[in-house]
This record gives sequence, C-alpha cells and structure tokens, in this order.
Amino acid sequence: MSRLTIAELDRFLAEHFPQAHGFGVVEALEVDRVRMRLPFDPRQLRPGGTISGPTLMTLADTAMYFLVLANVGPVALAVTTSLNMTFLRRPAPRDLVAECRRLKLGKRLAVGDVLLYSDGDPEPVAHAVATYAIPPATPGAP
Repeated sequence: MSRLTIAELDRFLAEHFPQAHGFGVVEALEVDRVRMRLPFDPRQLRPGGTISGPTLMTLADTAMYFLVLANVGPVALAVTTSLNMTFLRRPAPRDLVAECRRLKLGKRLAVGDVLLYSDGDPEPVAHAVATYAIPPATPGAP
C-alpha cells in the first residue's frame, strides 16, 4: 500500500511544490507503480505537430517523483539525480499516459522506469529510467 493517497499527494504538492501540482493527473498510486495522464494542450506541440521532448521528459520525471513520494512519504527534498530518455516513436497530439514502476528502493536512492504512451495506443512513444536521491530524515521536515 502507498504511503500517500492521491488526495494526500495533491495536498502535499499544493503546499510544498505548487509548480508540480496540476502537471498531469494521477490515475493510480501504489507503492510500486504510478499511472499519470497529461491532458493534451496544443502548446505542447513542436514544429511538425508532435508533442515536444521536454513535455515527455517532464511527465516522466513527475511520475517518478510521485512514485518516490508514494514509497517514502511526503519528502519534499527528494531530487532527480539522473533521467535517461529514449524516444521510441512520434507521439500523437493527444493525452499522454505515463506508467511508472519501481525497480529499486534503497535508503538513499530510488530507481524506476517510465513508459509513455499516446492515449489509446498500446505502443510506447518513449521510455525513461530515472534515479532519485532520498535525503536523510530531518525531524519536522516534510
């Protein structure tokens, strides 16, 4: 079971990290996986009519951050230490779906991978592997 519910995650983000709050919708949150949806917006498009790489990378990183929070609780200072993205095919101009899963959770590092899909298409458009640093517990810190 996740350490945070979706509602608790939303409240935490609104209070401690409003920039991430609202970037995508968490559809499922478990200790070993997170599913997110990023609604399509024409501003995400790059020349050629495809969703931009920075949009894909942001969704992958956000999904991984939420997965870390689902595992360790509300730790605001967990940070990305690496994010490797492989673009597999051109994403369609529609909602993006991220499927993030935990690969390893240690005391200081969490590793996961994210498959990104154009909504309704079973073939992934990108794959990311991310590592997050987990800070030591600080009394009274979120």
